[in-house]
Amino acid sequence: SVGDSALDFIGDHIEPGVSVTLKGPDPDRDVLGGLSILTCVGNEARVMSGSAAGSRGVVTGKHGGVEHVMIDFPRKVMEKLAIGDTIQIRAVGQGLELKDHPDVHVMNLDPGLLGRLGIISQDEQLIVPVTHVIPASIMGSGLGSRHSYSGDYDIQLGDRESVREFGLQDLRIGDIIAISDADCRFGRSMRSGAVSVGVVVHGACITSGHGPGVTVLMTAVKKVIVPKIEKDANLASYLGKGGDDKKRSPRSGRRN
Repeated sequence: SVGDSALDFIGDHIEPGVSVTLKGPDPDRDVLGGLSILTCVGNEARVMSGSAAGSRGVVTGKHGGVEHVMIDFPRKVMEKLAIGDTIQIRAVGQGLELKDHPDVHVMNLDPGLLGRLGIISQDEQLIVPVTHVIPASIMGSGLGSRHSYSGDYDIQLGDRESVREFGLQDLRIGDIIAISDADCRFGRSMRSGAVSVGVVVHGACITSGHGPGVTVLMTAVKKVIVPKIEKDANLASYLGKGGDDKKRSPRSGRRN
């Protein structure tokens, strides 16, 4: 669930909570893309069929390639869910603009969640609480995509010095992070001085170029996004729901 370590799971690209996609052996790629593009982090999800019908959860991220949308539900709800249950997402947020900050491009972000992130507008800049500031040079899989309105791109963990330098051993699912020199307006690329903000959406991977995934929430090429380190800048703090309905901290004994 959100708040858990992104590195401690024994598995590959572990997704938190419940993963949803379109059903069928050969789903319409355009419709599948619509699910991933229109859904935003923080959107409300409602179970429409099965034993948990009527239960509500919240979207925590989007996973590119497999085109999964991840949803956090209270643990008691997840225990009732079964493969094939239908889940409806109230997709709202794409096209969101900050009228006082036109240089900031917002994407994949529910307007209601935006108001909970503790962002402060000051001197024509946005002060954004984040748990980590990561250089674009260690970002991997997902670079070169045509746009940033779906999926994610991965933080590479292969270089141990970088892991230690940027505190990546402490990454958690749901962490709000900043990526320096990252321009994600039209796909994901490096650009000096740009800053992007995203959320960690899935766990680590040992495959070259892969790692914990980040769904982009906002980006700017001008120096108008100012990251501020706050250890509690995690979806578990902002949403107050899902899992055990409490904030969780990373476990000790993590690899370096």
